[in-house]
Amino acid sequence: MKKSINHVYLIILISVLSSVAPMGVDTYLPSIPEIAKYFDVNIHKIELSLSIFLIGFAVGQIFGGPISDRYGRRIGSIVGLIGYAFFSFLIIFSSNIYELWVYRFLEAFFGGITVVNAAAAVRDRFKGQEAAKVFSLIGIVRSLAPLLAPVFGAAIIHFFPWEGIFIFLTIYALLVAFFVYKDLPESFTKTEQNIIESYKIVLSNFTALKAMFVLALSFGGFFIIISRTSFIYIEYFKISTDLFPLFFGINFIILMLMIKVNVNLLKKYKALDITKFALLFQIIVGIIFLLVHKNINLTFVVIIIASYMSMMAFIFGNCMAMALEHFSKNAGVASGVIGVLQFGLGAMISSIALNFEDSGFFVIAFSITIISIVNFLILKTYRA
Repeated sequence: MKKSINHVYLIILISVLSSVAPMGVDTYLPSIPEIAKYFDVNIHKIELSLSIFLIGFAVGQIFGGPISDRYGRRIGSIVGLIGYAFFSFLIIFSSNIYELWVYRFLEAFFGGITVVNAAAAVRDRFKGQEAAKVFSLIGIVRSLAPLLAPVFGAAIIHFFPWEGIFIFLTIYALLVAFFVYKDLPESFTKTEQNIIESYKIVLSNFTALKAMFVLALSFGGFFIIISRTSFIYIEYFKISTDLFPLFFGINFIILMLMIKVNVNLLKKYKALDITKFALLFQIIVGIIFLLVHKNINLTFVVIIIASYMSMMAFIFGNCMAMALEHFSKNAGVASGVIGVLQFGLGAMISSIALNFEDSGFFVIAFSITIISIVNFLILKTYRA
């Protein structure tokens, strides 16, 4: 029984460690209008700090991987979390928007150093199907972050000025650092390879890269949907802003349920086969969306979006395990490459799709269909 409890606690701890990005982004969202007023700037300049955060987060993972493989998951996590906490605190003292951008970038940079250790720590301990199960379980906990973080942020803004958000993030990072220091046992296999050699090994493994690209492209499709939800529900269907969290949250609730289904399926089926089925299902959903996009009601849109996003439960965890399976000594660098591809390529794809003028649903439907088809073709050539 004690072993089982420790195992659950370890998964929760790694999940919290990997939730640095959603906490840093989603907790911040309700404070954007107030920060714009405080600095007396257009709200778009504050929204730009979200893109700056994602860039910093991607860059941090480039450096975080080698640090993790050279000095360990525990040390890498603690260094990243302390840096994240320090710059979260410095944001409070920003005197202008440009200082906010710089501190936000550095906050995210250390967040990137932190997060690579979570995936690497799983790879150290679990392999194959077991790793896919663990990544899926972590996905359940991580899915709570986009649901709860805006609630925390709104509650903080209700009682405190915008600086309260960053005090919360500072305390959050320091608390996680304390529990990592106290309870996360070191698990890495030390490697003396230099950074360039480590990246060469990872980037020359074309089998692993296929799983990484599927992960990144899927994240792009996921981000297209997330970015357009406010347009879909508030602008197109005229849903009130009070009801928006309900429609937004449905997707994550179903996603968490499907993650549990994935864990059960992994007891009987290979992660690769489950992922291929999920992509086929996404292709069918995308084609249906394309066929009916001109005349579609609110209920059907909810079903279409929930059906597409629920399949991410079978893609993210499984592809992460399939990619990291090949790297027993370079899991940190591999995790960093996954993060850079996921946030870099994913954000680029979603940005291209969202730049097309469309007052309806064609661009969304077309984009997610093409992404799913390309992903399926990539996995057809995957050989474990």
